[in-house]
Amino acid sequence: MKRFLIILLPILLLASSCAQEAEYADAEEFSFVVYPGARYLGELTEVTRQAHKLAKPNQEPPPVAIYDTEASVEDVANFYAKSYGYTSVAPDATNNLSATKPPAYFRMGELQADVKSVEATLPQLGLTTDISKAQGSYKAAEIEARPNRPRVTVQRPYFNVKTSEVVDRTIILMAR
Repeated sequence: MKRFLIILLPILLLASSCAQEAEYADAEEFSFVVYPGARYLGELTEVTRQAHKLAKPNQEPPPVAIYDTEASVEDVANFYAKSYGYTSVAPDATNNLSATKPPAYFRMGELQADVKSVEATLPQLGLTTDISKAQGSYKAAEIEARPNRPRVTVQRPYFNVKTSEVVDRTIILMAR
């Protein structure tokens, strides 16, 4: 009887560890959490994929999705921070002069500076964008990725490179 139990115990341990691996693998599947009421921006998502292919032609573009909503940057950022298990969104990347960057924080930026940084890429993407229309500042939030969730950037307003217009909605960019 002892020999039987000694032989059976490692088999049971091996079987239980295999079952746990399968559960863990299922949990690792990548998924986007979409802000309630947000609309999918397929054209901008595709432009982002094409831009990645230009920048890194030997790599497959990572999963990416772009949405926008009427909700405020604060509401959307807090929604993602809570759904990712973060306690709050810090007022900035310094997190009250902490040595570590917070997993979720707000930042400010200029539309013109951002668009100028990708200006050379726009013609290669087949876009005739009037970057002079990218005027104004924006508020954004950065939400750090989780093992099975993408990094999220939230910004309002945003510049639509397809239509050359500043859009007063909150854009949600999710990328792995």
